Amino acid sequence: MSIPPSADITVPIVKMKGCEDIPLPVYQSAGAAGADIHAALTSDMTLAPMERAMVPTGLKIALPSGYEAQIRPRSGLAIKQGVSVINAPGTIDSDFRGEIQIGLINLSAEPVIISRGMRIAQMVIAPVTLASFRLSETLDDTERGTGGFGSTGR
Repeated sequence: MSIPPSADITVPIVKMKGCEDIPLPVYQSAGAAGADIHAALTSDMTLAPMERAMVPTGLKIALPSGYEAQIRPRSGLAIKQGVSVINAPGTIDSDFRGEIQIGLINLSAEPVIISRGMRIAQMVIAPVTLASFRLSETLDDTERGTGGFGSTGR
């Protein structure tokens, strides 16, 4: 499956020279929110434990204004091999026209091999809400107040 039947927008995509064999982003099921994206490496890369690397995809996109692409870890790759996206979720803004590169990190104790064409992350296309920010002297009170990080219990 490559295009969900409920596609709301079309995202123009360009494959860079030498990346003709790299698949376009692919939704793996009818209900998938994220489309898998693939590595466009010229040779295998070994990602050592705790090592970070930028992995090229060979793809450029033109998102419509009002949308972003969120780059997230693939759950299977994260659970089975400990590979995650460094800044998850990464954001691709609608005015970015460069190559999509994925910052990966190996959180496992074993080296992981990333190879050409490997599904390395997923991309979620999402609407963007812009806010205006207004300086205020006070904020309204809430039941939670200033409690953070675990303050609401388990």
